[in-house]
Amino acid sequence: MNINLIVIGKLKEDYLRSACAEYIKRLGRFCTFELHELDECRLSDDPSEKEIAAALKKEAEQIKRYAKGMIIPMCIEGRQLTSPELSEKIADAGVGGFSTVTFIIGSSFGLDDEIKAMGHLKLSMSKMTFPHQLARVMLLEQIYRAFQISGGGKYHK
Repeated sequence: MNINLIVIGKLKEDYLRSACAEYIKRLGRFCTFELHELDECRLSDDPSEKEIAAALKKEAEQIKRYAKGMIIPMCIEGRQLTSPELSEKIADAGVGGFSTVTFIIGSSFGLDDEIKAMGHLKLSMSKMTFPHQLARVMLLEQIYRAFQISGGGKYHK
């Protein structure tokens, strides 16, 4: 199984980079993992809706270069799954003919509708709002947990 993670923006804090590196290392036992950090479009301090839409469209063009397989955009309007349900979705991807699962985390303004429409499953972590940099750590942990669940590991309680 191949797992792709496409993210808009780079991690700024060392502690977040360290947490991500740890989960990426752990995932190496279960899958081939690729991280694609794409540039966030620069916006004015108080961007208009038109400026935000143009930025999301530009980011979408970058995302499409790397999106393949089963595509799972992370968005607030997506489905909320339990950890076992996510594990099942990843396992079902392989059975369904997908060798790659691609998760996509947009910028702080989200994702362009075109990227959301490409999704085989739109996923939401919570009704709460999280910084997108922290969302990366949380998603990596959940992907690792999903593999532990499907492998019968003791990590998931």
